[in-house]
Amino acid sequence: MPIWRLKFAKLGLLPVRGAELFRTSPRLQHVLGWNMFKVIVDADACPKGCLQILRRHKKSWNYRLLTVASVDHQIDSKDHIVVGKGSDSADLAVINNTARGDIVVTQDWGLAALILGKGASALSPSGRIYSNQAIDFLLEERSLKAKHRRGGGRTKGPSARTGEDDQRFEKSLVMLLERATNQAHSNKYDSSEH
Repeated sequence: MPIWRLKFAKLGLLPVRGAELFRTSPRLQHVLGWNMFKVIVDADACPKGCLQILRRHKKSWNYRLLTVASVDHQIDSKDHIVVGKGSDSADLAVINNTARGDIVVTQDWGLAALILGKGASALSPSGRIYSNQAIDFLLEERSLKAKHRRGGGRTKGPSARTGEDDQRFEKSLVMLLERATNQAHSNKYDSSEH
């Protein structure tokens, strides 16, 4: 191993290799002044319009766009994680790659609850920003609907996507991006004071 790698390893500055990802260690990000947060997309059920909006904002907001989907879905993304066909494989990959301050786009209320618990933000493709105050109600509603379906009842599915949905998603995304950017800047100044 080259000497420079040994020195960087002692300081904790070496990049970390993940399963399919290449991530930079948090310490190296701090030393270099990078405060890049991630927008992680549960891409199994994410509309193409949302992905286009996320790609459009990526450069101007300087975030890493990470998509996660099962092998059954073809996602055109440079930074993409492919997971197996297991029912929770994509959810686990999203959770494992989420850190405090990140933004996760998902329709799954259960996944949104776990994301909020990690200190990240969660956004639905319809533009709903999930909050700690509302997530309990949503999970209870999901449970009641599942019970109704198991009993032979039918529930209404999502309505067709409209341009208004894209506008609402983009507006909510920008709000979360502003919040994440402000947090990253305040964390940068908080850590430089110590």
